[in-house]
Amino acid sequence: MTKPWTRMQDWAEVVLGLVAVLTPLWMDTSTKAMWTMIVIGALIAIDGLVSLAMPAMVISEGVQLVLGALLFISPWVMGYTSMTGASWTSWIVGVLTVAAGAIALPAANSAHQGLAGSH
Repeated sequence: MTKPWTRMQDWAEVVLGLVAVLTPLWMDTSTKAMWTMIVIGALIAIDGLVSLAMPAMVISEGVQLVLGALLFISPWVMGYTSMTGASWTSWIVGVLTVAAGAIALPAANSAHQGLAGSH
């Protein structure tokens, strides 16, 4: 079973979320772009911390997949594709978040099954 605070994919999710949150400090953004990146980035980082604390919680990895996809499509939905830096950050962090969530999913399933057998 996976020990809490050890899965590298979840640490990557925390870092990716923080990158999204902090991007408006060094990239030109609109108010919509800034708040989209801050809110989705914070949710990614928080969910990564939850996954680190509770590695057997499979739903957390599913949430990461959804949040990564939302961040990826946000430049089009929120209308900030003209802001190249913010857009590319959203696209790259979104794809990497989906990848980290997908890579962590088998480990979360395995940890969850380990808990089911211990009752």
